[in-house]
Amino acid sequence: MSSQEIQAKLPSFVDLEIKYLIRTGFYNDTSEVISDAIKHLLLHHVDYRVEIAVAAYVAEEISLGKAAEMMGLCRDDMKEFLRDRGVSLKLGPETETEAIAEVNALEEMLNERCQ
Repeated sequence: MSSQEIQAKLPSFVDLEIKYLIRTGFYNDTSEVISDAIKHLLLHHVDYRVEIAVAAYVAEEISLGKAAEMMGLCRDDMKEFLRDRGVSLKLGPETETEAIAEVNALEEMLNERCQ
């Protein structure tokens, strides 16, 4: 899975909590704590996950298949969901570069599942 470095200003008590989540062995590092926190946030707020999936699809940052996966839908149900929201569907790559990017993303997704 690819990663990106981010900076965030956290209240001192949150920084302390993260530090002790790591020191007590619950997590290996700050990235793991934050990833788990986001995962649980999105599990609790399903509507956030829906909005993220739709917005990322509209911005063409993710494919229809990835948006469907994020929402727990099959591709056909995702198409219907997007149409109901008035979102134009972008099906298939338009250029060779887009096709290669889709193949690379698929390979990455498959590698993550096989680990």
